[in-house]
Amino acid sequence: MSDSLNDNAKDGSVIPVRFTRLYMTMLIILAVLLTVGQGLTQWRFGAIEQEMSVIRHTALQRHQSQQIVKQVLQVTDASEQTSFDENVAELRRLFPVFERFHLQTREGRTDNPKIIIAYSDTVQRLYANIRPQFEAFQQSAHRMMRLQRFDEVKQPDVQSSLKLMLANEKPFLEKIDRIVVVCNGELRARLTLLRSIELYLYVFTVIALIAIGLLIFRPAARKLKQTFAQLIEAESQTTAANKKLLSANKSLKETRQKLFEATKQQYEQQIDDQKLRTSYLIAGQEEERKRMSRELHDGLGQMLTAIKLQIEGLEAGLNRAASIEQNATAAHAKNIKTLKTLKSLVTQTIQETRTISNNLMPSVLSDFGVVPAIKMLAEHDRSESLDVTFKTNFTANMPRLDKNIEIMLYRVTQEAVSNAVRHANPSHIHIELKERGNSLQLVVSDDGQGFRIPRKNQINELMKPIQEVTNDNPQSATLRPPSQGLHNIQERTKLVNGKFKLNSIPGKGTKLQISIPYQTQLAHHDTY
Repeated sequence: MSDSLNDNAKDGSVIPVRFTRLYMTMLIILAVLLTVGQGLTQWRFGAIEQEMSVIRHTALQRHQSQQIVKQVLQVTDASEQTSFDENVAELRRLFPVFERFHLQTREGRTDNPKIIIAYSDTVQRLYANIRPQFEAFQQSAHRMMRLQRFDEVKQPDVQSSLKLMLANEKPFLEKIDRIVVVCNGELRARLTLLRSIELYLYVFTVIALIAIGLLIFRPAARKLKQTFAQLIEAESQTTAANKKLLSANKSLKETRQKLFEATKQQYEQQIDDQKLRTSYLIAGQEEERKRMSRELHDGLGQMLTAIKLQIEGLEAGLNRAASIEQNATAAHAKNIKTLKTLKSLVTQTIQETRTISNNLMPSVLSDFGVVPAIKMLAEHDRSESLDVTFKTNFTANMPRLDKNIEIMLYRVTQEAVSNAVRHANPSHIHIELKERGNSLQLVVSDDGQGFRIPRKNQINELMKPIQEVTNDNPQSATLRPPSQGLHNIQERTKLVNGKFKLNSIPGKGTKLQISIPYQTQLAHHDTY
């Protein structure tokens, strides 16, 4: 294929330069002939149109002169005495038009003042010969137009004006006819000349076209035929090469698609493995929390309770001994005080142990579900300075949620409330859990200090370490939210394919939203 293209280039390089010059010369001649012919034709047609307009106005003067004579006779006719004013008014309307037409045509002017037609000597002589008759018409008509009453018709100057007009009517018509005939003849001669010029231009154009066909197009067609044959051969070679390229491209696309699918499957497998590991980790954490909760409740809690009972028994025995022995010593009173302090500490330790056990795994969550557990969480965190409210559209007859979903909702609520209490200093926290369509939505909002969320609300930015609060800058904790808590919430939401959204405005509070695709149905539960 490359050899064919090189041959074409060599053939093209040996084309004579004079071939191109001849082609351009013939095209220029043809363009000039067409342009000159069109320009000349348009110019002559414009001039002929103006001449025809002048001839038309000249011929119209015959009719106008007859109308003027007729109107003058009506003015002077005694039988038309009642219409005298109308006849004079009509004469005053007709004659100025006639006068203007005659003066314009005599000077070769038309309605366009910029165009003036140059008459031949013959036409100029004819207009010079008709001038006396026109002036006689002009003089007589002006005298008739000045009449005010019919009685003035009998005046000698009026009668002489009438006779003068009648005497010049026929000579005026004859000379006007002669002018029209001569102008028409000259116009025909110009049209004949224009026709001859157009014929010559047409012949020259045909000769130029024949020369272009014989000297340029015929050799060019022969050369193009050879070039087309070479191009067809090159095209067949290119088609074969394209088929090979298409086959290779198809194989490459298939390989790329397989590689993409394999990479996608590997990536999805990694994501699934990561989710599985995280799920196992959280499940292990929950199991460990459950074990620690049982041990705290059943082991340490029972032991502390036993210690408390023993202290209470000891306190009762000391009190009885003190009542029998009236003369108790100061050491005895001090022991009583120490026992009361020890009893108070043991009571606080038992309460704290129960709180820790409940936070690790509240029994109400395993026994009654997430709604009572969240409600108990709201009541536990409520105080004189903090109002915690809970709202839900769950009803008593609705089935329990899946165990993992319940744990996730409870832990997210617990984390969100804990973060708000520790960092936002709110006066009100509102928790809302509702079922909407095929999804569960959890909203935790507060009216605390809030914080500035990084651009695009990227949670990864929120995971950066928090600046510690110092005595000099107590508001520095509001620059970023608690990153570890949000990270836990985000990870728990991802495990159930949920969506996590966080909105916060400094000074106006924070709103956390969780949306989980879930269809409420009967779920199996065991003791957590």
